[in-house]
Amino acid sequence: MQSRGRRAIVTGLAVVIAIGAAGCTSPEVMPVPTPTPTYTSDYVTPEPVVYAPLTGMPVDDPASIERPSLAAKIDNHWDARPQVGLESTDLVFEELVEGGLTRYMAVWHSHLPKEIGPIRSIRPMDPDIASPLGGIIAYSGGQLRFVALMQQTDVYNAIHGQPDTADVMYRTSSKAAPHNVIVKARELVAAHSDLAAPPQLFAFADSADASTAAREGKAISGVDLVFGSSSQPSWRWKQGVWLRSQDGEPDLDSAGNRLSAVNVVVIRVPVSYGLGVPKTELIGSGEAKVLSGGRIVSATWSKASRTAPIRLVDSTGAVIRLAPGNSWIELVPTSGSVSAIAAK
Repeated sequence: MQSRGRRAIVTGLAVVIAIGAAGCTSPEVMPVPTPTPTYTSDYVTPEPVVYAPLTGMPVDDPASIERPSLAAKIDNHWDARPQVGLESTDLVFEELVEGGLTRYMAVWHSHLPKEIGPIRSIRPMDPDIASPLGGIIAYSGGQLRFVALMQQTDVYNAIHGQPDTADVMYRTSSKAAPHNVIVKARELVAAHSDLAAPPQLFAFADSADASTAAREGKAISGVDLVFGSSSQPSWRWKQGVWLRSQDGEPDLDSAGNRLSAVNVVVIRVPVSYGLGVPKTELIGSGEAKVLSGGRIVSATWSKASRTAPIRLVDSTGAVIRLAPGNSWIELVPTSGSVSAIAAK
């Protein structure tokens, strides 16, 4: 019995030793992980987009719009047409003057042509139009009381016939006086590069389709305007822009191209005659129509002071956004008329 017991113990120990030996085999060697290389991004932060303040258009060279704006009182008599440089404007304000005619307060900033004109004399409403812009205003003179009003603003007055404009203004032989005073625009602006660039006057959408009129307005083919007995311009929507006509004929620039606008802003204004000439009254508020993207929307305009810009809002009080591009602001007297032409 003892012999069988010892054999059982020996056998058990052998099993245990065998199991232990099996459990003592060398562990599998795991590979050492290779560290991930440090990540270096090649992303370059893009330059911020800079927009021209008077058109809402992106600008390739921000330095090009650091200059002051140039406003000019442009003649619109038939003997002055075709005018020089109107095709390059950021803004054009059309206003009633004597005899039922109109003149322009044209504004250049984003694009500055070599020459502009013909320029004519100042009128009493022009300080209200030009003051929010700052910069320079060019004109041929005018009644001393109206010149004094313009000189009381913060806008630099460049007047034909003065010593400081002798090198930048001249009379062209291609037109008869008084419709022939031309301004060397680039030279005039370069002489006053210390003046500030203009502020933004109107709100702009990101695209034409996102403009207020395009989103909320009614489709039209154009609009007919009556300023007075001798001025009845019109606009027609063609080729993605508003094309201008005067006296029943296409209104052409000096290169033979038809004048056009991305936006046409029609502002109904009272006109007073107490100063002996028509004066558009711009300090106040009234009805307006805004044309963008082939559509028209009703608006209310207001201007709080001489230096304040014109503000445009819709029926809910929301700010009207124009399409990016140039604009014509038609200051149509309340005694005149505005007729929208239904879309075909």
